[in-house]
Amino acid sequence: MGRMFEALKIVAFATFAAITYGILHDQITAHLCVEYFTIAHPPVFPTSSPFLLAIGWGIIATWWVGLSLGLGLAFAAQFGRAPTIPLRTLRRPIILLMLVCGGVALVAGLSGAALVGSDVVGVLGMWGAVIPESKHVAFSAAAYAHLASYVSGAIAGVFLMLRTAWLRTRLAKTNV
Repeated sequence: MGRMFEALKIVAFATFAAITYGILHDQITAHLCVEYFTIAHPPVFPTSSPFLLAIGWGIIATWWVGLSLGLGLAFAAQFGRAPTIPLRTLRRPIILLMLVCGGVALVAGLSGAALVGSDVVGVLGMWGAVIPESKHVAFSAAAYAHLASYVSGAIAGVFLMLRTAWLRTRLAKTNV
C-alpha cells in the first residue's frame, strides 16, 4: 500500500507541475500572440481573452504530458525489487525539468522571432497565409516556443525516468 500511495503522489505532483508550467507558458505566449490560440488551434473556448485561453489551453495541452511523466517516474521510482525513490527526492528534478523546458522555450521563441523577423525563414507551415502579416514574428515566437517545450519536455522526461531507474540500481548495489 505504501508504494502505491507514493506512486500516486509522484503522478499527482508531475501532473500538477506540468499543468502549472503549461498555464504559465501559455500566459506568456497568449499575451504575445493571441492568434496562435484563436487561429492556429481549434475553437475549444468561446473567448479571445489571452488570460482565459492560456488557462484553458495550458491545462488541455499539458495534463496528459504530466500524467505520462508521472506514470513513467512512478514506475521507475517505485516498482520492482530495488529500493524505492520517494516523491521528496523527485520534486527538485521535476521542477528543474520544468525550468529547463522554460529556458529552452525562451531561447527557441526568441530564435524563431529573430529568424522570421529577419526573413531567414518563413512562418511555419501554412500559417503564413492565415496569420496577419503584422503578427508573423510574434506568432513564430509562440510556435517555436511551444514546439521546443514539447520536444525538450519529452527528452528531459525520458532522461529523468532513466536516471531514476539508474539511481535505484545504484542504491540496490550499495545495499547488498
